[in-house]
Amino acid sequence: MSLVQEEALLETRIADKAGVKVDDVRDVFAAYGLPLVISPARPRSLRVHRLRVAGERTGDVEPGPFDKTLSFSAGLTALVASNFRGKTSVLELLTWCLRGTPRREMQSRVRSWLHHVDLDATVAGEPMAFRLDLTDGEITAAVVLTGPDPAALAGVRGPAPDRGITALLRASSTDSYAEQIAGLMLGRMDLQPLVNSFKETSTQTHGWPAYFGAVYLPAGGDKALLGEVTSNGLPGRLLQVFLDLPAAAALTRVKTVHDVRLAEDKARRAVAAAEAAERASERARLEAELAQARDALARLLPGDGADASLTDLAHDAVQLARALADAQDAWDEALRVFRRARTERQQATKLLNDVTESATARLLFHGLNPTSCPRCDQQIDDARRQQERHAHTCAVCAREVTGDDEDPQEITAEAQQRLETSTAAEAAAKQALEQAETTVDGLTRRLEGAQEQLRRAQSAADLPARLAAQENVLRLEGALSVFREPEEPPLDETEAKAVKVLGAAAALLEKDSKTAAEALFKEVNEETAELATLFGVPSLKSVSIDRGARLKIFPLGSKQEWFSDQSAGARLRLRIAVAIALLRVGRANGVSTHPGLLLIDSPKSEEMQSADAHKLFKELATVAAESDLQVVITTADFDLARAALPADSIRQAEPGASLW
Repeated sequence: MSLVQEEALLETRIADKAGVKVDDVRDVFAAYGLPLVISPARPRSLRVHRLRVAGERTGDVEPGPFDKTLSFSAGLTALVASNFRGKTSVLELLTWCLRGTPRREMQSRVRSWLHHVDLDATVAGEPMAFRLDLTDGEITAAVVLTGPDPAALAGVRGPAPDRGITALLRASSTDSYAEQIAGLMLGRMDLQPLVNSFKETSTQTHGWPAYFGAVYLPAGGDKALLGEVTSNGLPGRLLQVFLDLPAAAALTRVKTVHDVRLAEDKARRAVAAAEAAERASERARLEAELAQARDALARLLPGDGADASLTDLAHDAVQLARALADAQDAWDEALRVFRRARTERQQATKLLNDVTESATARLLFHGLNPTSCPRCDQQIDDARRQQERHAHTCAVCAREVTGDDEDPQEITAEAQQRLETSTAAEAAAKQALEQAETTVDGLTRRLEGAQEQLRRAQSAADLPARLAAQENVLRLEGALSVFREPEEPPLDETEAKAVKVLGAAAALLEKDSKTAAEALFKEVNEETAELATLFGVPSLKSVSIDRGARLKIFPLGSKQEWFSDQSAGARLRLRIAVAIALLRVGRANGVSTHPGLLLIDSPKSEEMQSADAHKLFKELATVAAESDLQVVITTADFDLARAALPADSIRQAEPGASLW
């Protein structure tokens, strides 16, 4: 199937899945500037040939002017020098030229030494010369040249049309150079910007610098398997792009635009819901205020009996108030009478009990029954009462009570008569008290009614307040009559269609990517495991990488682990193995993948033993030669480089001397 047929089929598949016309699919993709193309595989190789560094070094180590040119082998090149003698700076300068921006690791002191930086390279098969002029660590002039071959560009710092050397870009500042290099490299390397949604409200775009993270491998301690950025799924996107999964970059952009459109629609609906809630609250407030206003107006309007004279009503109220006060006094008196009658009845009851049970009590029946001594007011306690009852002694003076207990029945009968008389008196007092209470209650209600009538009759004097209340009611009724109910946000058919098309496209591209990945990833896993074992990763049975660049490790005789669980040295070796596996699998399947250039800084410093480092260097040199891979690696171990690598691949400074 031709490329045009594949693209036409993709359009048709999206249209069928979304339930729209093919023209609608084209319109949506064109409106959002999305590529609806399946790019053919094309070379993205990146090779460096020569680096010239010129300037003037300050400080204690080899101060003075310098002008140094380094050449790079087609396979592995090892930069060997003592620590802090320019090895890492070479990688950083390669990065600055090719990526457009230096990494944070590029020391400002070193930058200040530089006057000229020249790099000859081949980008996707096109010879290029990167020429930078610097002052105080910043670019003052830059040009990127192209020519017939790398040899023709050697030593040239400006266009030479007669020799076929022309300028691809010119820049006069650090920022301008970075911006132009990013565009140039994306175009030459046939790469699309990586776009992702940011907090579902906007998009973030990652350009050429994000891709370059797969060229200059991060330190072993970094968490990302590919690239420098772990967020937003960038490692997985780099993996998919370098395996040339169908429309990987297009999938990223389609999904991002789809997610943002959905988020904006969700935000619009949230705003509409908030407005609806606010409008409902406003209506409830108006209705509550209207109910209160109507109640206030009702209280100000005159009621029944409003024709009565205000003076008469006031007079009646005063008379009722006086009557109520008299009735209250009568009630108080009835209460005192009732309490006294009740006390007498209680005493009569006790007396009857006493004379029935005690002869002493009968002898003292007609005497006094004081509660305290009549002279000193000392309380007569219960012990004396008991003594009087049982020992026949007076409870007041303790003298023995003597005499004949004559006519006990008559005394008991007389006590009984007293009880009946006091009981009847108590009942009569209680009845009088209840009548007094009834009178008070009735007068109270009558007085309250009279006072209410008086208040209503006073409404004529409250006319301004009544008019204001009527105006308030009318105002609130008017506000409710014109109250605008919240409306559902109108359906934007064009936007809805766009979301449907984008959703269908994302689903289909995701499915195609997943299908294509299954076979490729199996090969990548096998290559990665084989290379990692060669590079000295111990006890490795197999690995498994997914489209999100999440790497599972399966050690021999142990449970599964993750890439992030490994030591710094193992991470670096696995990272190198994955990059080379991408290159090998891509070449074997005829798809454009990894650029084929790796920059690796001091791998031995990543918790790696000398034997493991020796194995890594030796195997890496072999793999680079076999896989058309260019590797630039640094080390401060002179013996390691000489023992593991051929002499023509080593660029070495004298111990303690600078590499450039």
